[in-house]
Amino acid sequence: MSAKLLFAAHVLLAGALVMPAAAETYKMTTPIAPGIATPDEVETSIGTLKLHDGVPTADTTKAIYDNLDRSRALQAYLLGLPIVNQVAMRNALREYGPVNTTNVIWENLVDSKTVELTANDNTVYSFVWLDTSKGPLVVEIPPKVLGLIDDLWYRWVADVGLTGEDRGKGGKYLILPPGYDGKVPDGYFVVRPSTYGSWMPFRSFLVDGSPKPGVDLVKRTLKVYPLGDAANLRHIPKLVADGTAVLIAEQNMLKALEIADRAYVLRNGRIVQEGPAAALKADPLVRDAFLGGR
Repeated sequence: MSAKLLFAAHVLLAGALVMPAAAETYKMTTPIAPGIATPDEVETSIGTLKLHDGVPTADTTKAIYDNLDRSRALQAYLLGLPIVNQVAMRNALREYGPVNTTNVIWENLVDSKTVELTANDNTVYSFVWLDTSKGPLVVEIPPKVLGLIDDLWYRWVADVGLTGEDRGKGGKYLILPPGYDGKVPDGYFVVRPSTYGSWMPFRSFLVDGSPKPGVDLVKRTLKVYPLGDAANLRHIPKLVADGTAVLIAEQNMLKALEIADRAYVLRNGRIVQEGPAAALKADPLVRDAFLGGR
């Protein structure tokens, strides 16, 4: 055999040795269903993922975990938006006065300078921040309003006014702190937010195109006070009749003037009006500024 023929025989033999054997089939061989086998590469929104026998490579594993971290960070951000908004709302309302005592009201309606996403320019808005960290609160809702109570997570808790339990007639709502297990007195619409802080916005409406009647009604009838104060005020006339001198510091000016002999009106920590309670109650300036014109 010549050297050339011998070399060719060796090449043919080597080729035969590296050729893969055809897969053998048996009587019970079952074809693999489409989609069951793991491919070596998968095209995804975060790039090409590479696998070997179904096991991701080191680079693919890192890419997947990085994507999970980004997804969870985005979810945390989205879940936090409502409470961030409510804290900003609380802080803004605090700039106008203390919680539980301040109603930020748009007496002359909103205009182009009002930064609100969904505000209407034909309704009177009132924003009140409620804080039950020191105990239950009583909120006397004015008649003919439409509003609600949201907790600190911006979750709806209750309607007030026309769609609330008072059905637009006005009424007393008892706002209880989270986990409150004390006695709940009768005569209130009971509301149980899951947080101590709650936002209470409501609308009053125009009358013959004017916001003034609705504004005056809110000023005259909206009241927020601790649950215990309602009982305390009822006992004061008896104490006075028995000869006890009582000093009242009360945000519900109308009730205070009804039981007081002499009164002092404070604004921003300064006395702006004083005199006999009956005279102050009849004073048109006091009525317009503090009693809703009543």
